[in-house]
Order: sequence, then structure tokens, then C-alpha cells
Amino acid sequence: MKKKAITKAVFINHLNETIGLSKRECQIFFETFLEVLMNSLKKQCDVKIVNFGIFKIKKKKERIGRNPKTKVEVLITKRNVVKFKASEFLLNTINQSQSNLDEKQ
Repeated sequence: MKKKAITKAVFINHLNETIGLSKRECQIFFETFLEVLMNSLKKQCDVKIVNFGIFKIKKKKERIGRNPKTKVEVLITKRNVVKFKASEFLLNTINQSQSNLDEKQ
């Protein structure tokens, strides 16, 4: 079974159908939401969305990596990565949905 990805356009269409705002307003809402999320993470602030999860910035240290094919060592620079921890509610919801799908098959 091929996994489907929900694109920005699909998300905006769903907002439009569910809430009844114009597609332009839904697009502005979605882009503003992402902008607030990214700006908060840039400022090293955690973003907690109740019943969904927490986005955090994790600082990775500089380290030595190795190309497994050539065995050449390379310096991997320090960087920030985004981590997401799903809430217990989200995990339970996903697992219930999956168990319902398994029962139907």
C-alpha cells in the first residue's frame, strides 16, 4: 500500500470546505501558522500544541563522520535540527485508527 502525503493545497482545500473561509483566507491562515511556528523555533522556543505534540530545536555537536563506502573521514559541522514529540492523545488516536483498519481487513 502506497503512503499518501497531504500537500499544502489539499490542506487549504480541506480548511476551505470545513470552515467555509475563502481559499485565499485559508492560504493566509496556513502560511501565517507556519511562519509563527518557524519564527518561534528560530528563537529557540519550544512550540507546544495541546493534543498534538511539541516541536523543539536540538543542537547537534560537531563530530567526525565516515563515508561507509570509501572510509574517508569527514567533519560534520554543528547544526540545529527540529525534533517533534507527539502527544499521548495523538499517539492513542493514531493507534486506535490503525487497529480499526486492521480489524476491517
